[in-house]
Amino acid sequence: MVEKLAPICLFTYNRLNETKQTVQALKKNFLASKSELFIFSDGPKNHHTDGKVKLVRDYIKTIDGFKTITIFESKTNKGLANSIINGVTKVVNEYKKVIVLEDDLLTTPNFLDFMNQSLNFYQKNKKIISISGYTINLPSLKNSSKDFYFGYRASSWGWGVWKDRWISIDWDLNDYHDFIKDKKAVRDFKKGGSDMPRMLRKHIEGEIDSWAIRFCYHQFKNNMVTLFPTISKLKSIGYSKEATHTTGTKRFITPIDKSLKKEFYFENFNMLDQQLVKEFAYFFSIKNRIINQFWQRFNFEK
Repeated sequence: MVEKLAPICLFTYNRLNETKQTVQALKKNFLASKSELFIFSDGPKNHHTDGKVKLVRDYIKTIDGFKTITIFESKTNKGLANSIINGVTKVVNEYKKVIVLEDDLLTTPNFLDFMNQSLNFYQKNKKIISISGYTINLPSLKNSSKDFYFGYRASSWGWGVWKDRWISIDWDLNDYHDFIKDKKAVRDFKKGGSDMPRMLRKHIEGEIDSWAIRFCYHQFKNNMVTLFPTISKLKSIGYSKEATHTTGTKRFITPIDKSLKKEFYFENFNMLDQQLVKEFAYFFSIKNRIINQFWQRFNFEK
């Protein structure tokens, strides 16, 4: 039996140029014309953003190249976290699986192939919480002959999930206060990066509003892993002044897949590659972030 393709959820706000580039790249995917696209347009925060949101909405009404296109326009500004939680829930409840993109991601032509094949392969494996189309540039990946690897920490850039994993997440973080008192649990949470407990605290205290850190916390609590491509199937262009969460950093730039490969080989999960786990954690470490900040400042001042 041929598996149905996962629908695509695209979340947009007020960045017309980035949205156009994201859609143009997505249309070049080999499976675009066979895929259903759901576009969620968040409402303006204030009258200053009315015009920019309208420009984006005028543009998304002209999009073609997909099997079907459905647009949802919010009258209010939900913010990225609530937009994604509500939008993904709406679509995944009907389709049982979904591929998610934001408006600043350029995908390779085989992105949808990789995502759909891995979503199909691991759909019954409850150890896998999500599929990522993006990977950071880890040293050991250069020598890998595989199409994939596993990690402790999900990625919010071009990802896929199944209904049964998504609907079980406690977005209210009802056990947070018990967790933060457990030093061992906090230490174990850092396996995905030393920044994770701090990000979770910032969300609790209202400094940030992140669906992704809550997703990663649920992943940690349930001892689940994310599948990543060995070579990234997308890159971010979300470094403009209007970017909601990523501005002024080049740490996440990574080589992307130029092979145009359409078939990928996967294996059942056995164990994590501890060298990759170590490199992944170092990437998000305080030491590495400080080094990157220094080099960014040095290169800018030059």
